[in-house]
Amino acid sequence: MSVADNIDYPPLLRRPAVFLSGVGVLFLLLLRADAAHWAPVHGLFGALALTGLEAGPANGLAAALVAALIGLNVWVITGLKTRWQMWIVWLELAALVAVLFVSFDLSYAFIRRKLWILISIGLVNTLLISACSIVLAFVLALAGAIAKLSGNGIALGIANFYTSLFRGIPLLMQIYLIYLGLPQVGIVVDAIPAGIAALSLCYGAYMTEIFRGGIESIPRGQWEAARALGFKPGDTLFRIILPQAMRVIIPPTGNQFIAMLKDSSLVSVVGVWELMYLARTQGQAEFRHIEMMITASVIYWAFSIALEMVQARIERRFGRDHVR
Repeated sequence: MSVADNIDYPPLLRRPAVFLSGVGVLFLLLLRADAAHWAPVHGLFGALALTGLEAGPANGLAAALVAALIGLNVWVITGLKTRWQMWIVWLELAALVAVLFVSFDLSYAFIRRKLWILISIGLVNTLLISACSIVLAFVLALAGAIAKLSGNGIALGIANFYTSLFRGIPLLMQIYLIYLGLPQVGIVVDAIPAGIAALSLCYGAYMTEIFRGGIESIPRGQWEAARALGFKPGDTLFRIILPQAMRVIIPPTGNQFIAMLKDSSLVSVVGVWELMYLARTQGQAEFRHIEMMITASVIYWAFSIALEMVQARIERRFGRDHVR
């Protein structure tokens, strides 16, 4: 939603005072950071045959050149439509991250050799653990939210204890307690089920509050109207209240799912061959830790982007009745 009036204000970054001040501050920061010794800038100097300059003038020229390029980039981008601005900035920042990774001393042959192992075993196990945990956490969160909103004191006490316990204990500790603690009382749980149980219980506790807040965001008049029409409580919840509450529930729940995908790496502490475990062990063989860590990070990021896209589609689906 945008706010407009009868006066056309220029974009903030295109106002001369703001723009020139920003470029000046950027120049001083780059000068302070010794921009002449940055690898991309040093390469640009080489292309321009300016590598013979002394350190002081070279650093000042580098800072001025980089500040001018960034300023020109910002000026051009701010003249585009908002959607194009967003995508261009996103791609430019992604390119900067790629340049940062490329500047490392990486063995791409080693990455190519190990990539299939990371995907075929590590990624498959990570997705299996994450998918099972997401489904179970969703069920636990819905049950916990209903219990917290009920008038049953026993159900309310159980739900409050559950959320307090599993939000209060670190996730790593929960994994250890389930995998190593339960066998002390005769319950042996394998590594993958232990990881799924810990992730489900932990994130189910956090999502319980999200579901409760989403359900409570719907006016009580909706419940009363459904009761007057003869709807049963279960039908009222699942057919009237929840479809409206999902607009509030989906954004924070999507964030929890993305966090769960990354926190599944903690299951590696009990020996599960998920993505992080394989990245760590494969890198140890030839002391190529950074190659495997960067590769695993890129894979996690790619699937986080995929989840963000799914979340956006679901948000549009449940929010289309509220679009003005």
